[in-house]
Amino acid sequence: MKIMTLNTHSLQEKEMAKKQQIVAQFIADQQPEIIALQEVNQTMTNPVLETISPRYVAVQERIAMKSDNYANALQNELIKLDQTYYFAWLPMKVGYDKYDEGLAIFSKKPILNTRTFQVSGDYEYTNYRIRMALGIQTEDGWFFSTHMSWWNDPEEPFAGQWERLKEETADLDQLFLMGDFNGDANVRNETYDLIKSSGWYDTYALAVTKDEGWTVSGTIDGWHDQEAVEHRRIDLIWSRQQVPVISSEVVFNGLNQPIVSDHFGLMIEYLI
Repeated sequence: MKIMTLNTHSLQEKEMAKKQQIVAQFIADQQPEIIALQEVNQTMTNPVLETISPRYVAVQERIAMKSDNYANALQNELIKLDQTYYFAWLPMKVGYDKYDEGLAIFSKKPILNTRTFQVSGDYEYTNYRIRMALGIQTEDGWFFSTHMSWWNDPEEPFAGQWERLKEETADLDQLFLMGDFNGDANVRNETYDLIKSSGWYDTYALAVTKDEGWTVSGTIDGWHDQEAVEHRRIDLIWSRQQVPVISSEVVFNGLNQPIVSDHFGLMIEYLI
């Protein structure tokens, strides 16, 4: 089984439609069962979408889906390629002062249940510090997409968010947590080590076959005040169980596929 995560940086990217087509073609070629996406945006001032793409599973009612919603556009591209996926989208906060920024998950199998919760404090929707998680359940278990905060954020440090996430998922057994953790896996005694010490397994570490694992190169949005390094591994797939992972591969990094975002994607294959 293949599962994938990607921070799309959507609508901030040039040639967005072309990049959506690249992502859709990759999905059609590789057939991942689950795709977790972050920074899944839509322009707040755009008109409300009259018809949402098929197999959409609504998880909220407060924010209407707009005409340029990235998740809906990606679903349309997948339909053009004769691909059948179910999808959910969760708006999280205002991004870049003009977007409804959210999370999305696509699944080849029907979505049986969903779960959403806030891991940050109780802020207004316009506050960029809001962080949430979107989960879906299929016959293969639970899969969550999340976009967490930095370890040393002065108001919303990662450790507090991690405690809330653990509480909200404590009753779930078979669980994968996928997304942008905003914490470099190579920095000790911070984000990565806290998750690992909580009993979670980094699927990259479990993988029999793997590459270098870097998911960002150089300085990207949100990291301008951090120490400059050449590469970071901040987009991760964690499992609550020790699963047999066949491979872990960075995708959309300019080597395997064209770059489609300021983040590279990550795809793993494991045995059920």
